[in-house]
Amino acid sequence: MPSRLSLRWQPRQLITATSLVLLVACAEKPTAADAIPLAPAQPAQSAVTTPLPSDSTPANDDIQPSQTFAQWQAAFREQALQAGISASTFDRAFLDVTPDMDVIKADRSQPEFTRPVWEYLDGALSPVRVRKGKALLEQHAQLLSQLEQRYGVDRQILVSVWGMESNFGQFQGKKSVIRSLATLAYEGRRPQFAHDQLLAALQILQNGDIQVDAMRGSWAGAMGQTQFIPTTYNTHAVDFDGDGRRDIWNSSADALASTAHYLQSSGWKRGQPWGFEVRLPSTFDFWLADGSQRKSVAEWLELGVQLPGGTRLPENSNQLSAALLLPAGARGPAFLVFDNFRAILKYNNSSSYALAVSLLGDRFSGWGYIAGGWPKDDLPLSRNERIELQSLLNASGHEAGNADGIIGANTRKAIRNAQQAQGWPADGYPTQKLLESLRQH
Repeated sequence: MPSRLSLRWQPRQLITATSLVLLVACAEKPTAADAIPLAPAQPAQSAVTTPLPSDSTPANDDIQPSQTFAQWQAAFREQALQAGISASTFDRAFLDVTPDMDVIKADRSQPEFTRPVWEYLDGALSPVRVRKGKALLEQHAQLLSQLEQRYGVDRQILVSVWGMESNFGQFQGKKSVIRSLATLAYEGRRPQFAHDQLLAALQILQNGDIQVDAMRGSWAGAMGQTQFIPTTYNTHAVDFDGDGRRDIWNSSADALASTAHYLQSSGWKRGQPWGFEVRLPSTFDFWLADGSQRKSVAEWLELGVQLPGGTRLPENSNQLSAALLLPAGARGPAFLVFDNFRAILKYNNSSSYALAVSLLGDRFSGWGYIAGGWPKDDLPLSRNERIELQSLLNASGHEAGNADGIIGANTRKAIRNAQQAQGWPADGYPTQKLLESLRQH
């Protein structure tokens, strides 16, 4: 049952039969189990490509280790022992471990084409996943009530993350976490990150929460039913079922409690919404559609942002701080998003992922349908096209930063400047239209 508060936030007029075309087949695939995990301050990057907080340096795809794996392992063993890992734990974990070439390939791959956000949401919000989530909400009602009381995180969101990360535990990844992280620490693009995660994984083994053969996860080392990286596990995993082990692989109670603990620590606000869809006036200043610009709901309303018909705001909600999210630019749907949306972003730093988690949680309660249309005639730029766009922006004096194919803060600002120069809505969204315009200048 949804809480009374969440019912008051229900955008009653958002439900339209044709607003989303749902793809059942996508529901059987894990959404984020094989995403690239970053440190807690730089959460996991979703399978759908979305802007990162800032532009970054291009990855070096031609990394050649300066030592053999055996030499690296011997040096790392000394470091692990100095960090408090016992010799027996280390030797048991590294028995017969060799580099995994599939992990190296996955780490270096950079997909040329990405799925549009509307296709990503179609898979994330499939009828199969919604039905399964509803059933699990009933099956685990007592546990979820306890988690809500302990951590203040809505049960729908917890089950939604569970569904998004591993399809409710069905796709946790089958690779050895130790072997994957050892491979990345030896030959990956971010060896220090992998080094830290590998030490954390050894600490988990030494604590006895899991045996090495059962410590399985994604190629990048994300583990369990809600895909924690080892350092996040060490800081936020919870033994909620009281068996003496924090078992996010086999205990749904531990996995969901750990997720609730992480979201609580990330700033989740009890009883507040994640956000809702809004309508924008034709004269709206799209420079304001920037995640760094936060205003109260009252201030957004003064700027002409319109709430969906039938939406009733809780008392004092006009003072809630919100940002405007345009996942497909000015031509697509618009959302006001609150602190709880930001908490989901800390779990996985992708606006598409956070939107999918939020909408899936709403679907369990019977809403969460999008009224606005998607610009399906404007397919996302390929990686090579994004690199070309950045190069052309730089050549035009708009200072996009490194031409690396990552649409970060510098590139978005450059896009806004270029759009404004054309007299277009300055939403910072990279489009085929803008690329073609820059090619002609």
